[in-house]
Amino acid sequence: MTFFQQLQDQTAAEREYLLAAPIIRQAMAGDVGLDSYVAFLTQAYHHVKHTVPLLMACGARLPERLEWLRVAIAEYIEEETGHQEWILDDIAACGADADAARAGTPALPTELMVSYVYDRIARCNPVSFFGMVNVLEGTSIALATRAAGIIQDRLKLPKQAFSYLSSHGSLDLEHMKLFEGLMNRLDGDDEKAAVVHTAKVVYRLYGDMFRSLPLSA
Repeated sequence: MTFFQQLQDQTAAEREYLLAAPIIRQAMAGDVGLDSYVAFLTQAYHHVKHTVPLLMACGARLPERLEWLRVAIAEYIEEETGHQEWILDDIAACGADADAARAGTPALPTELMVSYVYDRIARCNPVSFFGMVNVLEGTSIALATRAAGIIQDRLKLPKQAFSYLSSHGSLDLEHMKLFEGLMNRLDGDDEKAAVVHTAKVVYRLYGDMFRSLPLSA
């Protein structure tokens, strides 16, 4: 069995915790309010803006024997730069205050998730970052494109309010194929364990982020 498949198998319970969040079930059933969607986008802004800094932190700490992974990180950085601004544009297209979202404080689970991954990179193993990639991109593939269509239909919002969700469904599908190949090249047990452990914790924190969002009345 490849490491990528081991990673999926070993994090199955934590993934189910995330997907069982009541707001995800509501949204996928078409029961979602504008306040819930804007709240989701706001939290997305507060973690997506750290994607490039986290990639940089990871790449800077990789050992020379993982230079091939640093090359991939450089490509990730180029693709991910500026995506947080897409989210602010979506918030504005919803008629909400994008400046307030930018200046606001993230919910506790969001802040803890980001802080945890910075800590894992600095204190444990830089490859830990890819545990977060597994969670965010895997969840995006499972939910983003479908959720965008359901929410747009329910709330009658313009297409411009879904640039983040709509783009990341297909974009992250490509990223996940790349990610699978990268993970299957890892041959160190410590690195594999670091990725699995981080993914488990991030699934839990990301699930708590969804549980912090307001439910539809």
